[in-house]
Amino acid sequence: MTAHTAQTALLRRTGVMVTRDPRRVAAALFLPGQEPSAPGSSRAAGLVERCSLLSDDEVSATLADVRTGYAGRHTDLDAVLRSNFAAIAHRVPEVADLSADRRLLIGAYFTREIAVEAAALFNPSIVPHPVQSAASDGLRFVMSARAVSEGHLSTIVFRSGTFAPSEGPGGLRLEDASRFVSLGARRDAPLGRERLRLQAEADGADPETLDYVLSNLPDGVDLAALDAATHALRQDALTRIDIDATIEMLRRTVASSYEVIFDPASKVCERTLFPEADSESHGMEDARFTRLVADDGTATYAATYTAFDGSHVGSRRLDTDDFRTFRSSPLTGIAAENKGMALFPRKVGGRYLALSRWDRENNAVASSADGYHWDDVAGLQTPEQRWELTQLGNCGPPLETEIGWVVLTHGVGPMRAYAMGALLLDLDEPTKVIGRLTEPLLEPRGAERDGYVPNVVYSCGALIHEQKLLLPYGCSDTSIRFGVVDVPRLLERLVAG
Repeated sequence: MTAHTAQTALLRRTGVMVTRDPRRVAAALFLPGQEPSAPGSSRAAGLVERCSLLSDDEVSATLADVRTGYAGRHTDLDAVLRSNFAAIAHRVPEVADLSADRRLLIGAYFTREIAVEAAALFNPSIVPHPVQSAASDGLRFVMSARAVSEGHLSTIVFRSGTFAPSEGPGGLRLEDASRFVSLGARRDAPLGRERLRLQAEADGADPETLDYVLSNLPDGVDLAALDAATHALRQDALTRIDIDATIEMLRRTVASSYEVIFDPASKVCERTLFPEADSESHGMEDARFTRLVADDGTATYAATYTAFDGSHVGSRRLDTDDFRTFRSSPLTGIAAENKGMALFPRKVGGRYLALSRWDRENNAVASSADGYHWDDVAGLQTPEQRWELTQLGNCGPPLETEIGWVVLTHGVGPMRAYAMGALLLDLDEPTKVIGRLTEPLLEPRGAERDGYVPNVVYSCGALIHEQKLLLPYGCSDTSIRFGVVDVPRLLERLVAG
């Protein structure tokens, strides 16, 4: 790789590295015959019948083997087996007559382990931890990352640590990771009528019929509310076109919004977000978290991420106050139709803003009235430098400084090699570029070049603390490393151009 010594000197590599841990396994529901990688007809009924033919002694012996072999790999294996049995209990004849052990064993046959990080761990994002230590020992942070398992399924995992730049090279400390994985419990999340309207219109619903259906629904619409109104709405099927199609479209839209709630006893580093909506069935990719500050000064956390259904990509949003309860919702509008959105940490000019690469090639700024529908897009940056001529994108949410928004970017150059750069945007007019680096801030070097996708450095977010920018970055889609940048020097270089 070509060395750009003048610019690269802005970033100091820390030597801290996070790698995948194949021992971290989730116990997930397994439906034989309905695997995402090789879908087919369900074989559940036959499996249940064969389990019913086992003698009581065989049940006891087999369940004992399961507990001996797997209990140490999960925090509460019996709870998982009970939950997975409950998910398929409707397929079990005379279920009330089954012993507790037989229920657990059937649950085990409908359970599989997924090594969430077995293939790769990369593309991190980082924000201040919602709970800070009272002692003066630096800034606690939460780092998200993209984990890849069997079948190239991407999930969102977390780590935590402390950043104390005044302590020098030893000021970055990662907290011990747990080998356990917690999946959380899913539940439906109501959607407002206007959000429903925008999503249904994007899916091609008849406007007149849509207006009529929505007028008969409460403002917070969930599946129960929609089902309760369905019978009365269908009485008008003869005079309103596409009632059934509109209702079915709304059902899919409502079902695509959900919440995931984790056990409060679980650790942040154990919580793993798995796909729950059809649009993300093949992966939740590259979450970009930011601490989102409201007009009244209160703060929460929000992230955009890429949803992949096996054929198409789109953007979705996560919201959380505590990294224990997460709400996931689809985003709409032209700026959300591709990957790589990144939210600004506050409104500007009364509107929500986000970085976008809606045309797959250039960086842009999108704006929204509600933070979910993004139809207003303004161009920001086109490929100019030799290390970014193939395409551009962002490397996470903008970082606010006293003189402007620092935007970390990525560019793709010869041999599909990635490098990271930076822009400086005007605080009040973020579509105005007031500074940029003309050489990369970071290029892959040495062992960083080797991995699942060679020659890539990529980040989904950084943070600033004590005038130091902490940058976690993925290396060749295989591991995560960290760099530190002096913010005053970076700003000076950005303004100099």
